[in-house]
Amino acid sequence: MRQIRNYVLFALVALVSSFSRGQSRFEAGIFLDSLSISQTNTDNLGLGARFGGRVHRNVMLEGELAYDYGLNFDEAYRNITNGNITAIEKTSIGVTQGLIGPMVQPAGGHFRPFATLKAGFIDFRLSPSLLPYSNVVSSVFDLRTSSLNAAIYPAGGIEASLGPVGLRLEIGDEIYFNRGAHNNLRITFGPILRF
Repeated sequence: MRQIRNYVLFALVALVSSFSRGQSRFEAGIFLDSLSISQTNTDNLGLGARFGGRVHRNVMLEGELAYDYGLNFDEAYRNITNGNITAIEKTSIGVTQGLIGPMVQPAGGHFRPFATLKAGFIDFRLSPSLLPYSNVVSSVFDLRTSSLNAAIYPAGGIEASLGPVGLRLEIGDEIYFNRGAHNNLRITFGPILRF
């Protein structure tokens, strides 16, 4: 009887330890996304989701996708010949972002700081212009002619967890390339699940 109890106890310890190791193997989360777009001077808000898998004890490969809702801003149009502002039009801009890359973070602990460097794309959705003039150019002409842009995203933050459930705060600089590099402050916050 004592031997059976020891075997059962050993099996429970092995099961619990393998389960706890498995919890840090993958991570999924949803988040609120705030992106300050430098070219339009707007602060877009949206939702996103991320999923990551541990490829090394302290490195997780992570992918994410976010959708930021359209915001209105004043788009200025300048005369091509003299550079004077000809018209100002209300324009809506929305953003879709997709990023993937490594995240360096300790595998254990309740408070885990991290750093990440991701690459991917940022896609701007601008409402169509209603101006019929052919001799004017928009202040965001580059975004109108090339709305899908390559992006890199260096960031850092902290995760706090209690068992498999936690919260994550991340702050970074989403840099997209459209006739030069454009820096944009990005903040995400939301729950995570480790399994």
